[in-house]
Amino acid sequence: MDRSEPHTPILVFDSGIGGLTVLAQLRLLLPQAPVIYAADMAGLPYGAKSEAEVAARVAGLLGRMAERYQPRLICLACNTASTIALGMVREVLETPIVGTVPAIKPAAALTKSGTFGLLGTEATMRQAYVDELERDFAQGKVLLRHGANGLVALAEAKLRGESVSVDAVARETKGLVLQQGGDTIDTVVLACTHFPLLTDELRAAFGESITFLDGSEGIARRIVALTQGQAFERSRSDFAVTTGDLADFKALAPAFAAQKITRLERF
Repeated sequence: MDRSEPHTPILVFDSGIGGLTVLAQLRLLLPQAPVIYAADMAGLPYGAKSEAEVAARVAGLLGRMAERYQPRLICLACNTASTIALGMVREVLETPIVGTVPAIKPAAALTKSGTFGLLGTEATMRQAYVDELERDFAQGKVLLRHGANGLVALAEAKLRGESVSVDAVARETKGLVLQQGGDTIDTVVLACTHFPLLTDELRAAFGESITFLDGSEGIARRIVALTQGQAFERSRSDFAVTTGDLADFKALAPAFAAQKITRLERF
């Protein structure tokens, strides 16, 4: 497939359906862009896996997907996968790749108390890339981190129409505010694309005084910049693929329909 053709898709990849938060922003900026959404539901969750497992899985899947779908650009809409495997995937694929990184820079500029929080998966929290972002952009500020793997399952459950309580979200995140200095946090970075799906519950758990930031808008703007001047035309319906059970995936049909994706398939 010629990447310059208007119908050539953008591939949005995530371990689950957190990447829909990125897709929503992309739809606002590039409404005509053809999209394939790929969810590695068989590999979910990434946050509890080792770095070696995540790197091998993401590189292997994206290689096969790039060969099959020939996308003009791949959006790695997963913080865990990006902080671990982005460099490796860029080395082996010719397709332009946009990764997802924690919004530490804008949060450091925004905090008024000087203390801000970072919520992500446990795997993301321990990456050297996060250390580098803190060193480069949070000088003189205090960054408190907490790995909240359980929020991924809660976000997936919410999109399936299941009830998610504020108490459940509070239990998963209390480790952030219970740290020394946690009571002075005024800004929280949501360093997992699943987490913005729980913004209402997070706001109720943390209180209205907390500002939440995520990287979805910046990612969408980066995709726009890299595809500047390219033509877009949707010649067929956008679709989503899963590496997991298709019947289970179809339980998420309403969430995909909200982003104009009505075809759900097994990869």
